[in-house]
Amino acid sequence: MPENNLNALLPTNLSSGIAEVKPVELRRVGFGAKRLGGAAGELTVADGAALVRLAVELGVNHVDTALFYPSFARAGEAWEFEVLGWANEAVRAGVGSAAEVLVATKVGPTAEGMARPDQLAAYVEENLRTLGRDSLDLVYLWQAGLSSVAEHFGVLAELRDKGLIRQLGLSNIRNEHLAQAQEIAPVAAVQNRYGVGFGRVNDELLRVCGEQGIAFVPYFALTGASREAGGVASDDVIQRIADAHGATPAQIRLAWTLSLGSHVLVIPGTGNPRHLEQNLAAADIRLSPAEIETLSAIPAD
Repeated sequence: MPENNLNALLPTNLSSGIAEVKPVELRRVGFGAKRLGGAAGELTVADGAALVRLAVELGVNHVDTALFYPSFARAGEAWEFEVLGWANEAVRAGVGSAAEVLVATKVGPTAEGMARPDQLAAYVEENLRTLGRDSLDLVYLWQAGLSSVAEHFGVLAELRDKGLIRQLGLSNIRNEHLAQAQEIAPVAAVQNRYGVGFGRVNDELLRVCGEQGIAFVPYFALTGASREAGGVASDDVIQRIADAHGATPAQIRLAWTLSLGSHVLVIPGTGNPRHLEQNLAAADIRLSPAEIETLSAIPAD
């Protein structure tokens, strides 16, 4: 029995459409393409492709991207960022023929704000083109300011029925959005902000996802309140626990997130190969119940 709906059937031969499938178990630490451009946009498409290729060679089989990735923070800003927009190209080159890699993307954000329902098909088609795929493994609807996601999600459900999308997800949602979408089509994954001392408004959503077999895939799990500015905030409690495990604070933050349930996956992004390897190693850290309780008690920003 799969631990979440993303441990479902994935294509094993992308070049011939989706003619052959088999069960694939996702590694719980995936890779996010948001920060492929580096801290100040100094990295290139070739750099990004090489890092994605390394991630796949190290066993990553879940890559998260978007048309507007990678991005980097404007100086001194936690919310504002510059868009480079070449992540899909790097993911396409880096994943290559490794068909058993789930590539997730998202639609909704545009330079003018939230996309209209009638614009979503074009964004899906652009993702297909830039990723070089006949069908997208997972597409999140990223919402902003919607009281109901039904109309937007309905468009994506129609594209799924046409074979352009395999699985559907939701991002940046409130609890009621999940129920609205489920009246239209199954939701395989939810992607909301969450981490140690951050985004705990989503505690209930995380719990509901676990009960329903929906993958919960937090973003900003490492950067927390600094968001686009990146980095890992210093914290004496986290540092003490990290020292006890011979680990980094980032690894402890990821290990805590993974401890919250088998349905929880993480997609830390980086432009640094050493940080990539450290992030993957976080899956092997086993926190004690007391350490988990201590980390859970850190006040949320």
